[in-house]
Amino acid sequence: MQAREHDIAPLLLAWYDRHARTLPWRSPPNGKGGGQPPDPYRVWLSEVMLQQTTVAAVIPYFAAFTARWPDVASLAAAPEAEVMAAWAGLGYYSRARNLVRCAAAVAARGGFPQNEAELRALPGLGDYTAAAVAAIAFGQRAVVVDANVERVVARLFAIAQPLPPARKAIRAAADRITPDARAGDFAQAMMDLGATICTARAPRCLLCPLAELCAARSEGDPARYPVKLPKKVKPERRGTALWFERDGAVWLVARPPEGLLGGMRALPDDGWDARRDGAGVAGGEVLGTVRHTFTHFALTLEVRRMVGKPAPIVEGAGEWWPIARLGEAGLPTLFAKAARLVLA
Repeated sequence: MQAREHDIAPLLLAWYDRHARTLPWRSPPNGKGGGQPPDPYRVWLSEVMLQQTTVAAVIPYFAAFTARWPDVASLAAAPEAEVMAAWAGLGYYSRARNLVRCAAAVAARGGFPQNEAELRALPGLGDYTAAAVAAIAFGQRAVVVDANVERVVARLFAIAQPLPPARKAIRAAADRITPDARAGDFAQAMMDLGATICTARAPRCLLCPLAELCAARSEGDPARYPVKLPKKVKPERRGTALWFERDGAVWLVARPPEGLLGGMRALPDDGWDARRDGAGVAGGEVLGTVRHTFTHFALTLEVRRMVGKPAPIVEGAGEWWPIARLGEAGLPTLFAKAARLVLA
């Protein structure tokens, strides 16, 4: 094995002490005289936001959330509709619903539990988030494996098995190199290394503190790791969004609480989802189409300006929302695209 496992953590932590990214949810590394671990609320909130989302996209949302809801108790007391609206644009909206549920559970018990097993029992906390909060906020030894860590470990040990089956071997290797002390700093150092040096394309091996220990680099082609199975072609779906307008307001509906974009305000539509096309709508004026790619499918959404009353095509609760304040409605990205098309 190329990697000398006992050398990895000291080298990486020394690098992290010099090069750690400054992020609003972090405390300075312990090796730089960092004081108390960061607030578990801020760690938890940032980790939930960062799932499937870039740091650059998360920073303004994190700032807005913590200004509006500075602690877990204030978030637990917030109306879910307000949290969902504040989340609009970050995507993966089940995260926002779980955020409210988890905040309520934490507030009810008087604070976050400090061990990984109890954290994992909270609503919406999977293995990764529970491990990250345990390690970063509470200094517990926990194995934290996100996409960046996955890539670094796959290269360090030249794990040739393709993803996703390789995740078991990657986690086992990450477990072997995670130190007992400074596990939170080690997790964040691995994340930073993957984000800034050991990048998916054109890794900057000459700057890497672990270059001499990296099996993939010694093979001469670190970018081939992690090995991935060919991507499946995403199915294409079609649907229609309806724009009903009167007296300077547009009719918005609340999507069902469960399922795609659950609980979000939206334009009424013709029932499309990930499994099928919409039923189609006759009448009105076709204004154009917008495209949006979800995790499991791509959607072409036709936008029609309708006349008359919204019923009966609109099921469930709805409201007339002032067009001048549409930016405050918290429309998910798909329907914000549709609204921009109309208003353009």
